[in-house]
Amino acid sequence: MAGGLVKYRHLSRKSSHRKALLRNLVSSLLEHESISTTWHKAKEAQRLAEKMITHGKNNTEASKRQALKFLFRPHDLLPKLFGPLRERYANRQGGYTRVLRIEPIKEDQAPSAILELVDGPKDMRFAMTARTIARTRTRGQEINDMTAANIAKVTRFRPNADQELEEMVAKFENLEAAGDYGLEEVIKKKVYPKVARSR
Repeated sequence: MAGGLVKYRHLSRKSSHRKALLRNLVSSLLEHESISTTWHKAKEAQRLAEKMITHGKNNTEASKRQALKFLFRPHDLLPKLFGPLRERYANRQGGYTRVLRIEPIKEDQAPSAILELVDGPKDMRFAMTARTIARTRTRGQEINDMTAANIAKVTRFRPNADQELEEMVAKFENLEAAGDYGLEEVIKKKVYPKVARSR
């Protein structure tokens, strides 16, 4: 039967290649806590990363075997999954990861995204909120409703959130006073090799 309901993205790969790709992405996410890839790969890896963190929160022998079976380099990643990550997300009911769209990185203009663990040291929303607060303070403006909602979101489950937020705001205020606005040029990666012409 042609068509039908698709329960997941096939990513133009056969099943063994797709599983290896997603295992590699989830393992890299647990190791580095933030990765950049294409948007479709990030959304598929997000589903599996949420399941891995749920296994870490369950902390049973069966969940350890499931994680051992799934992760690449499990002996490096299992202590982190069942240790600091389990403690970080102990009170959170779900939503351990976030996908943020960014400009296309590759020259084929594939939609790119950042997949990251929330409430970690590389939390992008936390940094963006701190930068917005620093900007409004240096310009003498009031904090608007959207920024106040973002402050509530990023400080809700994070321990010592107010202190960390103030430290990061002070860091961004110092950068803005020095004239550095934190802008980076996106360097596009080469997808297609440069081939010398034969004629």
